[in-house]
Amino acid sequence: MADRIFAQERQGEEPLALAAAFVDEEKEVPTAQDALQGAMDIIAERISDDAALRKRLRAVLTAHGLLQTKAAKEEDSVYSMYYDYREPLSKIPGHRVLAIDRGEREGFLKASVEFETGRAMQIIESAFVKEGSPCTETVRAAAVDGYSRLIFPALEREARSALTEKAADAAIRVFAVNLKQLLMQPPVRGKVAMGLDPAYRTGCKTAVVDETGRVLDTAVIYPTPPHNKTEEAKRVLARLIEKHGVQVIAIGNGTASRETEAFAAGLIRELDAGLSYMVVSEAGASVYSASKLAAQEFPQFDVSLRSAVSIARRLQDPLAELVKIDPKAIGVGQYQHDMPKAKLDEALAGVVEACVNSVGVDVNTASPSLLSYVAGVNATVAKNIVLYREENGAFTLRSQLKKVPKLGPKAFEQCAGFLRVPGGKNVLDETGVHPESYQAAEKLLILCGFSLADVTAGGLAGLTEKIRELGEETAAGQIGVGVPTLRDIVRELQKPGRDPRDELPPPLLRTDVLEMKDLQAGMELTGTVRNVIDFGAFVDIGVHQDGLVHISQITNRYIRHPSEALKVGDIVTVWVLGVDLAKKRISLTMKKPKEAPQPGIERL
Repeated sequence: MADRIFAQERQGEEPLALAAAFVDEEKEVPTAQDALQGAMDIIAERISDDAALRKRLRAVLTAHGLLQTKAAKEEDSVYSMYYDYREPLSKIPGHRVLAIDRGEREGFLKASVEFETGRAMQIIESAFVKEGSPCTETVRAAAVDGYSRLIFPALEREARSALTEKAADAAIRVFAVNLKQLLMQPPVRGKVAMGLDPAYRTGCKTAVVDETGRVLDTAVIYPTPPHNKTEEAKRVLARLIEKHGVQVIAIGNGTASRETEAFAAGLIRELDAGLSYMVVSEAGASVYSASKLAAQEFPQFDVSLRSAVSIARRLQDPLAELVKIDPKAIGVGQYQHDMPKAKLDEALAGVVEACVNSVGVDVNTASPSLLSYVAGVNATVAKNIVLYREENGAFTLRSQLKKVPKLGPKAFEQCAGFLRVPGGKNVLDETGVHPESYQAAEKLLILCGFSLADVTAGGLAGLTEKIRELGEETAAGQIGVGVPTLRDIVRELQKPGRDPRDELPPPLLRTDVLEMKDLQAGMELTGTVRNVIDFGAFVDIGVHQDGLVHISQITNRYIRHPSEALKVGDIVTVWVLGVDLAKKRISLTMKKPKEAPQPGIERL
């Protein structure tokens, strides 16, 4: 019966007349109307299952549909801007999609897709409805039912799912970029550092570490309310600073950070000993402090003192310390806890591994956590490397790695180029030149009139010019490598022990402190980019509360995403646009405000 109605013959019978022949009370079809309804259901499903129609409707819905949201409860919340909101599916940015999804999950929002039914029905009718037949209106009614009951709900789910997936992929990319830039921030080398983990009631935990990150001393001070033992705290820190020659102070940005920073700045002024400080993000420090890894590393310290050590080491070498923490706990993304776990973990693990391998690892100081990210080294081999150097002393040659248990020839082949041996017997062990290319590197030095001693002394200034005279292809052929390998060898020989992070601007160290109430519109400040997200960047300007530079205030040229102009760790000049003390919001701009005309001067 559905086939006969769907054929829509011009000389066909009326649908109800056709239906009379299909009445069968035994099969629960007691009337012609019931039979007709069953046939219409079959037609609706047939139209709904048409793949070509679905594809066409999906494209039109994506191009012209709207995502609309309404309040699910009468309650003020962070989602209040979405309580009566609509935006085209084709234009809504990913961060709004993720915010709406979260608001819906938390019960504050009701979201739906809005699409003009008339537009959809025109497409369906043009494909399936034939005019001039007694069955035309029946097929049209079945099509309407199929669209409203089957097609549109499915398309709405697909559209929402596609938006979320696209937004999640973009958020993971942003997170990965931010994480790479955070891990690759320049280390503060060769300085004895003091780490302060601020708190009110339990006191500020203090740890002093030497240039290599070894813990020298610890203490607990109480410079903040409710104790307010400021003078006693000053005496304790002054003693530690003098005893260990502290040169830089790292302050965690958590609870009581504001007061601790003001205390530290006052102490620095009083001591006048060339000290400086930096507020360090302590995101993930508590996760690390309570971890099994931290307990193994510092069994003699409680959780809070481990956190102070971690804060000091983050300033000295961000990469070496942050690899100990789950990347999701570091906090340089947007909605990272809403992302698909497997996809996020895979992306972030790849970033950490790439950073570690691009910087290289000092095999004599690296922790098992850091070593485990080196290509070819798993957690077991990483522990064995540390155990071997503890039992046998520092490595003096890369080839000694072959003696480490479970580090076989294949693993050595993979990891050797990324593991450095500073100050070893062979200067090439301090470079990124792989042992397989040592012979080629030595041939290249002889070819150009140099020796390994020149590499140690940094006397290869004319190496590039001599290769240019010989010709890269000729030189590569004579030493038996390809041109890309030749270029890599030259770069490593010219800067043995090179760290790509050293080529970046150093971190911004401060000696004084501002408060949020000190800020005035138009004030010029220098800050550090803490996080880059879809709609702008958060900048630390030294007032405890990061300020937001909206994407429209980053540059005068058009950019699709803030990451085109900024990255985590950048030192930038900003101007204050506005301050909302009640909501603790600071609006900043990177566009220099125009100077007001001076009285009496005519501007042309």
